[in-house]
Amino acid sequence: MPALSTPLRHDLDRAGYYPELVAEVLELALADETVVAHLVHPETTFDGAEVRRHVTVLALTPTRLVVTHVDDHPADSEHPSPSAQATTEAVPLGELRSVAFTHVVPNPQEHHAGDGAAELTLAVGWGAVSRVDLEPATCGDPQCDADHGLSGSITPDDVVVRVSAAAEGRDAVLAAMAFGRTLSAATTRR
Repeated sequence: MPALSTPLRHDLDRAGYYPELVAEVLELALADETVVAHLVHPETTFDGAEVRRHVTVLALTPTRLVVTHVDDHPADSEHPSPSAQATTEAVPLGELRSVAFTHVVPNPQEHHAGDGAAELTLAVGWGAVSRVDLEPATCGDPQCDADHGLSGSITPDDVVVRVSAAAEGRDAVLAAMAFGRTLSAATTRR
């Protein structure tokens, strides 16, 4: 298998989250295609007293978006040693339905062009996974206590990456913006 590009390999090493494992599963999914742009996003979450780590890698090739996600799992009664689960998905660019950005900007009245966001959420949808948000339906009459069923919305949720300047630094937000811009442009050429 060809080696990953130096910048991508550097970002995997810098993330420090099983870089050899992530590189191996990513190279397999890339299938010898060249990476045009990438985003490596390590994240730590807290579930009570348990610390969980994971990494998401988005790799754009001339024809596909390759998504790699790796989670670690602590030892438990069924699995006596810790393990990691690595999942990859390769999506043809022609299948991408949306590239959405949510920018969080503090003190918008003081914002100037080029300041960037304090937080950026990049959501990419291709129709494989959707999130359903339901709430009780109402008729608008505050006195009504009838059951009007549920109303809701379906939102594409194939891959979502949230990057915060406070947590990961301004450079990480800028990298996510640059990757998202390149990905968005690539979807116009399909």
